[in-house]
Amino acid sequence: MIRPILRYGERPLHDTAAEVATFGDDLQRLVDDMIETMYAAPGIGLAATQIGVLLRVFVIDLSVGRNASDLIVMVNPTFVDREGTQLEEEGCLSAPGFNATVLRPRRAVVKGRTRHGEEQQIEGTDLLARAFQHEMDHLDGVVFIDRLRGIKRDMMIRKIQKLKKSGKW
Repeated sequence: MIRPILRYGERPLHDTAAEVATFGDDLQRLVDDMIETMYAAPGIGLAATQIGVLLRVFVIDLSVGRNASDLIVMVNPTFVDREGTQLEEEGCLSAPGFNATVLRPRRAVVKGRTRHGEEQQIEGTDLLARAFQHEMDHLDGVVFIDRLRGIKRDMMIRKIQKLKKSGKW
């Protein structure tokens, strides 16, 4: 089932997600819904918080569904290592129409569990490392706009507030 994606400013998008305790049918449905929602958007990643579920789960697929083996489902993820830096433009399904250059790690190693509870550890570089950090931020209640400073951030927030007032957000 495709679920609505929360937009910047909506709760619980800005809240911290809780650890998954049970790997049962509810989690399987959630993961299936997240994958379907991500592909329908279309996007390369989606965190459970973006659909209003405060659980530490994200999905990533850099191929946007073109290669089934590229799909990553991570439950209760934590960073093992991050190194280097990259400055690239990124967007977010929770802030449609907005992009900005954000500082991210060049390499990131994330460990967690699969949707079935098995331990896994995945190393990502470049775009995958950036996606890991982006989705992990969501699980901590942070949207990429929150990482911006100064006039760029202020302008985005003002535009979003204007869109909200006009009913277009």
